[in-house]
Order: sequence, then C-alpha cells, then structure tokens
Amino acid sequence: MDFSIVEKSLKDKGYIVTIFETVAEAVKYLNTQINHQTVGFGGSMTLEEMGLYEILQNHNTVFWHQRIPEGKTSKETRLAANNATIYISSVNGLAETGEIINIDGNCNRIASIFYGHEKVYLVIGKNKLEKDYDSALYRARNIASPLNAKRVGAKTPCAIKGDKCYDCKSPERICRGLSVLWGKPMTGEFEVILIDEELGY
Repeated sequence: MDFSIVEKSLKDKGYIVTIFETVAEAVKYLNTQINHQTVGFGGSMTLEEMGLYEILQNHNTVFWHQRIPEGKTSKETRLAANNATIYISSVNGLAETGEIINIDGNCNRIASIFYGHEKVYLVIGKNKLEKDYDSALYRARNIASPLNAKRVGAKTPCAIKGDKCYDCKSPERICRGLSVLWGKPMTGEFEVILIDEELGY
C-alpha cells in the first residue's frame, strides 16, 4: 500500500511517522527503541497479534490489563499503564487527511493517548486506513466496535448482529467514549507506526 498521502498529512500535523512492510520489522524496531522503560499498553488486538508484550517485557516493565500480574486487579494495572513513561496503542480508524479516531469503553485508552506520557506510539495496520474523517469515523463505529463487542461477548445488538452500531443503551455497551486527534497534542512525542499488513479490528 502507498502510505504517502497519510504520511504527509500526519507529518504536517506534528507526528513522527515510520512505515514498515511487515509486522516483524515493526516489532524489531519497537524492541530496539523501547528499553528499560515503564510501558503502558492500551486494549488492542493489534498489539496482541504482534506479540509485542511478550517481547518488550524482557527488558521493560510493561503494564497491560490483558496480562494482569498475580495479586493485581484490572483497575490497578490500567492505572499503572496510565502512569508509564511510554504508552502504546492502536486506533480504530485513521483518515488519509490525518485524523486519528478511537472508541473506548472504560476510556482509559483514549485518556492515556491524549496526555501524560513522554512518548506515545500508535501502531496501525493498513486495514484501519480510510480516505477521510467521515469514513474513518464510520469504520470505528460500524466495523471495529461491533467486532470488539463480539470478541468480549457483550450482549449488545452490534455484537449479536455484527453489522453496525445501533447506538444502544445496553449496560454492556463498550463504545462509551469517542476521541479524535485533529493533530498531535502539544505535550509529549507521538510516533505513528504504519504497517503494510492487516492487524486487529
């Protein structure tokens, strides 16, 4: 895939952009860049598929609520991730025009992306890329969110039917917060990792 348009858009908005053809190349790069740090992970099937936690934990202290340490709670692990020096997440939609979209349930992920870390890495497979903001928002709401709801076994219309967002009032609704990065936040360094493979939802 030609990432040149979105690369320019992201750089114009203040992001560092690094592009890889394969997941293996991206993992190798991140493993060399992040060393002896505290690292927080956002909930992400992309990171799960990359096996990044297992690699980085060998020489970093990594906090991820999908790998809760013995004696710790999910809440404690999320808070530790939010206080880490480095934060890594994926996104639900990326527009060629540079807008970055996420939808979240507990909202710890979107809160951490916005503020509080020395550096944030956003790791994005080619399947997350859309032509414009409206298309990226549609993807986040009607493709990524139903798939994630189904994955966690939520009893919501989108999980059961698997076709779109129903803007439901279910107590198990997982899409409770929407974030849009119009540009790089003023504080901290942000690097977008683009990978020419399909990853996550």
